[in-house]
Amino acid sequence: MSDGPPEGFAPHFRKSPVTDAWEPLYSRKLDGVVQIGLTIRAVHCNSRGLPHGGVIATLADNAMGLSCGTALPSAKGLITVGLSVDYVGSAKLGQWLQVEPRVLRVGNSMGFADALITADGVIIARASASFRVMG
Repeated sequence: MSDGPPEGFAPHFRKSPVTDAWEPLYSRKLDGVVQIGLTIRAVHCNSRGLPHGGVIATLADNAMGLSCGTALPSAKGLITVGLSVDYVGSAKLGQWLQVEPRVLRVGNSMGFADALITADGVIIARASASFRVMG
């Protein structure tokens, strides 16, 4: 069970109407990427009491996109053009869910990233995405 966010996490700096219901969300910039995390609550779960795959996918997309954007500070934004998530485990209420992205490559027109999603340090999903660079 989680005792709150790990060291270095602060309230997430990028608010969105999509994720407002999931607050509080936390993030930290570490080694050129933006990690996102939260303590799993009922609002994040499906009818079986497990974190909903859509919540996991959305947070992974957010973290990977923000991380690619960090690598391209001159970009006016990024648009997701492909997203894949493999669910390899499950999590429980009260656990700390964390998205740990990795920027694979960024260029003038495209960015690519992947991420591991963990619950209290145990991998529960992996994700990959491609982004179109705007501007």
